[in-house]
Amino acid sequence: MRLIAATLAAAALCLPARAAEPTEKDAIAMAEKGAAFIKAHGKEEMMKKISAKDPDYVQGSLYVDLRDINTGIVLAHPINPSIVGKDLTDVPDANGKKYRREIIELAARKGHGWVDYMYKNPTSGKLEAKTTYILRVGDAVLEAGIYKK
Repeated sequence: MRLIAATLAAAALCLPARAAEPTEKDAIAMAEKGAAFIKAHGKEEMMKKISAKDPDYVQGSLYVDLRDINTGIVLAHPINPSIVGKDLTDVPDANGKKYRREIIELAARKGHGWVDYMYKNPTSGKLEAKTTYILRVGDAVLEAGIYKK
């Protein structure tokens, strides 16, 4: 019996560690990294990185997308490219919340902050509660969110 327990314990040490779920700190860091990139290389280059699913800006369920603050138009989205070029400002989430309008208003008023809403998690495929950190950079808004468990 002790041999079986020792064998199982040894086997467990050989298993790859499960990736930790992203945190609010990770979302802020990713948005700030994106902001620094935009300041150094421009919005168009950032749009290319997001569209190409650059691993600096797409890590499992954590990713950055970009929206125009004046029009609400999605400029780049690595997970759902079908919404790029569209103004979804007044399209609500599953609970009826117009969270995109809230994102734009918060970015215009404070420049950064958090917005909560329901969204499809790309790793689970399920509609889940999400909180997104938003960061204004000029006339654009970077968004990096995490799913709440």
